[in-house]
Amino acid sequence: MKKSFLFLFFIALFSNVMASPKIIRIGTKNIDLVLQVAESGRVYQTYLGSKFKNESDLELLPWYVHAATDGSAVRRGWEVYSTSGNEDFFEPALSIHHNDGNASTYLYYISSESHSIPGGTETTLVLRDNKYPVEVTMHYQAYENENVIKAWTEIKHQEKKPIVMDTYASSMIYFERSSYFLNEFNGDWATEMSMSSQQLQRGKKVIDTKLGSRAAMHTQPFFQIGLDQPVQENQGEVVLGTIGWTGNFRFTFEVDNVDNLRVISGINPYASAYELNPNEVFQTPEFIFTLSQNGTGEASRNLQAWARKYQLKDGMGTRMTLLNNWENTGFNFNEEILSKLMKETKQLGADMFLLDDGWFANKYPRKNDHAGLGDWEVTHDKLPGGIPALVRYAKEAGVKFGIWIEPEMENPKSELYEKHPDWVIENPSRETYYYRNQLVLDLSNPKVQDYVFGVVDKIMTENPDIAYFKWDCNSPITNIYSPYLKEKQSQLYVNHVRGVYNVFKRVKEKYPNLPMMMCSGGGGRCDYEALKYFTEFWCSDDTNPIERCYIQWGFSQFMPAKAMCAHVTSWNKATSVKFRTDVASMCKLGFDIGLKELSADELSYCQSAISNWNRLKPAILEGEQYRLVSPYETNHMAVNYVDAQKQKAVLFAYDIHPRYGEKIMKVKLQGLDPDKRYKVEEINLMPNRRSTLAENGKTFSGDYLMRIGLSALTTGQAQSKVIELTAE
Repeated sequence: MKKSFLFLFFIALFSNVMASPKIIRIGTKNIDLVLQVAESGRVYQTYLGSKFKNESDLELLPWYVHAATDGSAVRRGWEVYSTSGNEDFFEPALSIHHNDGNASTYLYYISSESHSIPGGTETTLVLRDNKYPVEVTMHYQAYENENVIKAWTEIKHQEKKPIVMDTYASSMIYFERSSYFLNEFNGDWATEMSMSSQQLQRGKKVIDTKLGSRAAMHTQPFFQIGLDQPVQENQGEVVLGTIGWTGNFRFTFEVDNVDNLRVISGINPYASAYELNPNEVFQTPEFIFTLSQNGTGEASRNLQAWARKYQLKDGMGTRMTLLNNWENTGFNFNEEILSKLMKETKQLGADMFLLDDGWFANKYPRKNDHAGLGDWEVTHDKLPGGIPALVRYAKEAGVKFGIWIEPEMENPKSELYEKHPDWVIENPSRETYYYRNQLVLDLSNPKVQDYVFGVVDKIMTENPDIAYFKWDCNSPITNIYSPYLKEKQSQLYVNHVRGVYNVFKRVKEKYPNLPMMMCSGGGGRCDYEALKYFTEFWCSDDTNPIERCYIQWGFSQFMPAKAMCAHVTSWNKATSVKFRTDVASMCKLGFDIGLKELSADELSYCQSAISNWNRLKPAILEGEQYRLVSPYETNHMAVNYVDAQKQKAVLFAYDIHPRYGEKIMKVKLQGLDPDKRYKVEEINLMPNRRSTLAENGKTFSGDYLMRIGLSALTTGQAQSKVIELTAE
């Protein structure tokens, strides 16, 4: 049998390598990723960078071959999916233990093909080992106009017994430059997306997470690399990358002995050796990246446009403003209070009322976060009319109704835990640790998946007019043990996340038009795979507008504004309602505040701001974003949006903590049509307040506004301006 396999392998290898082109070009409008098939049948990356004008030049690219067997100094290869046990001395993408215990794998080219997909081209490469029946299919989706490439792999085998995979990355890419500078993004609860920079030196730099669920709580799944120079906004060659995986991920940046860089992205194999059965297909997460010659601003716009068109649920659709009750009431509410808040929602001018935590459970009522989680039935003595009554109150008020759930979790003090203690991830041989007084349901178990899907399905079946779900996930995985997986505990982290996605898919398939917010104790979930099933995500529980400037600046590097939820709350009352609202208005706007806290002028201002935001949605949500003034480099922040026709633009300018006597520079806009003339008008003004903008009411050419700019910044503490520009 083994001889027969090897004979067929070499026939396929010889015929395909000799008959197929040796160059495989994966390209977009501005990017080329070039692979070459060596005479040995191994596949190497020979180029990743700006697009070649002449295809014939690809023939001139240098070969990257493996080391000579006699040890002579032959340049070592950039193998497209390097494996353990080969002649490469650096971090592999794939590591397998075969049935006979051998830990080496060599992959050879079998075939490749390309076909059209919406917005671009998908290229697949089939690679096989020449000693073992192991096959890897590499997928590359290149989006032409957005200059975004997605890469993932599928691994399968026909060995007699399961193989064990110790490492199974999604992608490897390589760079040969003089230097490399990394921007990474991390933090904690209320400090998400803090940016930090460093130069990569020889050796490995690893960014990873081991939290299982709510996996991005400490480290967000994004990176930026500056090639030949530090990362800059508007100039220089940069790479932006992210992984579509809600669970543990790992980015490895390795500078080798000759100062070349390899970047390996994928699932973190920590405690996750995976036993792959014969003929089972293991699909890795999507690695998503873009490359720009003009800094991170252009790269971000690439990702934002791609996400709206091809990845984000309802990415081309509109978004609703809302009023949430959490900061106003906490757990303490009843039908009468909620009914009044729905009327306040209408008075405010928002589209929807969102009921947050605290509406469910009876044996152990949800009075705080110690009990009730998992028992998804309305608390009868708190809400005797149930959800139907709340939906009716919302209709009577003239607004839509949305609701909060956290169906992947449960409190130990719940009926669900009493009935199904085997449904949670909990180690039976050790003392249980409770993060936020809760446990994580074991989504590797199909019965638990059915239950979690049933939470949404039951609510929607009984209340089809519900317009929105806020789906929370507040705990990482603790007490690592799955009663369902039993002897295959090392597969828990992977299979749990796959179970989560399976539920998301089922919800989307049955309720494709249902808007949903992804939340995870703040920004603990922010990956592009989950966002296939959610219209938006909650950036952070920290709604202090000062901190939100930094958080929103960070997320804007990778996410479109319409995916980023930002609410006006009472956090940092030392700042004005205007400042808080103006900061939230640069994203998907919402409110979480009681109108009783607002003066008449403040309420009037908020109503006007919502009206302006709704009117300017085509620019803010659909337009191109330009980051103009960084809070990391100045005491201010400024961002502008421009609609597709370059007819309308919006400038958001924020004074964070200016210093006394600081020189204030004008803000130079970007993205305007230099030949058009734009009328400048400051909006979002408090009642009876006149604009202090020197250019207010005047008309300027787009060229002037981009060269000279506007006097949008001041020396005031926590001050803001929102400026509308209209082409005449």
